[in-house]
Amino acid sequence: MIGKTIDRLSVGDAAEFCKTVSESDIYLYHGMLSAGFISAVIGTRLPGTGTIYLKQELRFLAPVYVGDTITARVVVTAITLDKNKATLKTTCSNQDGTVVIDGEAIVSPPKAPKS
Repeated sequence: MIGKTIDRLSVGDAAEFCKTVSESDIYLYHGMLSAGFISAVIGTRLPGTGTIYLKQELRFLAPVYVGDTITARVVVTAITLDKNKATLKTTCSNQDGTVVIDGEAIVSPPKAPKS
């Protein structure tokens, strides 16, 4: 199974991944832990399996603490059909709605299998 191909994406499509951060998560993964949640959304939900990351910009806006529940959200903001690229707004927010990471990604969604 592959993720959504470029022709199945629409501006405004969104997907999320949510996780409560544990002490062992922080010790094992450190500062880029929350950014990894964004990658999880892109690689498993939107566009999904087979997506190639081309670029990711991140701004770290607030700390993440043990016990925080972080929701990574990806929203399609632009599609370039002829180049098979999608631009995504990427954010991570804590349980209080505070944005802890804000950014933008450019990805190449999977191509449709040839028949």
